[in-house]
Amino acid sequence: MTTTQTDRLRRRTLLQAGISIALGGLPLLASSAGAKPVIEVWKTPTCGCCKDWIKHLQSQGFEVQAHDISDTAKREQRTRLGLGDKFGACHTALVGGYVVEGHVPAREIHRLLKERPRALGIAVPGMPVGSPGMDGPEYGGLKDPFAVLLVQRDGKSSVYQSYT
Repeated sequence: MTTTQTDRLRRRTLLQAGISIALGGLPLLASSAGAKPVIEVWKTPTCGCCKDWIKHLQSQGFEVQAHDISDTAKREQRTRLGLGDKFGACHTALVGGYVVEGHVPAREIHRLLKERPRALGIAVPGMPVGSPGMDGPEYGGLKDPFAVLLVQRDGKSSVYQSYT
């Protein structure tokens, strides 16, 4: 699939989700001033860490619309949104026209929506212990260092924020 085809598919998916796309490919916020940002999450129905991540988002001012789907459908959704497998984690989300993959702290999602960088989205690949949703008592206070990556439409990424 070419980059142009991927962009068209992503835009169609975003439009079907009710997200407006500005000219030039920059996403617009879907929520009005003063309203909670709405984040749409695709996850498997039995994943406890996904449920904990959703609770984290809700406690930080997000309205969450969760969709329980199979692992295969989740990978397909990530692909439809234009995010490569190398950024994969256990859940995929969409907020304000940006893809959010994995256990991204709400703080960085708020920052993303405020700064509005020209990017596909942000990701925390894998499932680092200590990240939101992976920080419950069953982890005994352990914390892995991890990075939130800013992912570009061409698949390149850079560190958006490091956590140690």
